[in-house]
Amino acid sequence: MKSKQFILILLSLSLFIACKNDQKATTETNTETETKTEVATATKTDGQGQSGVAQGDGEDANVLQVAMTYKDKEGNMPFSTLVAAVKAAGVEDALVNAGPLTVFAPVNSAFAKIQDTVDELLKPENKEALANVLIHHVAPSNFPIKKLKKEAKKGRKLYMASGKSVTVENKDGKIFVGGTEILMSVKVSNGWIHVVGDVLVPTDK
Repeated sequence: MKSKQFILILLSLSLFIACKNDQKATTETNTETETKTEVATATKTDGQGQSGVAQGDGEDANVLQVAMTYKDKEGNMPFSTLVAAVKAAGVEDALVNAGPLTVFAPVNSAFAKIQDTVDELLKPENKEALANVLIHHVAPSNFPIKKLKKEAKKGRKLYMASGKSVTVENKDGKIFVGGTEILMSVKVSNGWIHVVGDVLVPTDK
């Protein structure tokens, strides 16, 4: 009799452990599926690297997303040349990293002023030179207008991602960077965009 009871207890324990293992396996499978779904949702879409990650619902746009979608009052896209140049140089990810960063974004008319130079830089063999010009418009720090005014007052220069620097000046309350006036400023998720009317060309200084 005792032997039969012992066998029944063992069978009960075996069934209990088997049920627990099934529940654990199901939970792990569901967790793995949810994780894969989350990863897939955050995976790049059309681009490569961080620049290909789609903007999530309720999220503020980053520098590149604003440049690609911004329209003026007339419905024009003033940064279309900048976006085309960024894509040609393959530096999209430089504008979408977590930052903070500050981008001095030239409008289309700024590029038109140096059209011959732009046409030359857009050639495939000049990709590296184009990239260097573009990252010269990126300061790897957070510089809203108030902070730029302080930098100008102290006579400081901004060091850009190109390794070069630009001068910040306050002329009658207007802020100039690298000799060109900041026309408008836009707060973005990873820093600031300051709209400028000229292309900032790197120098040896």
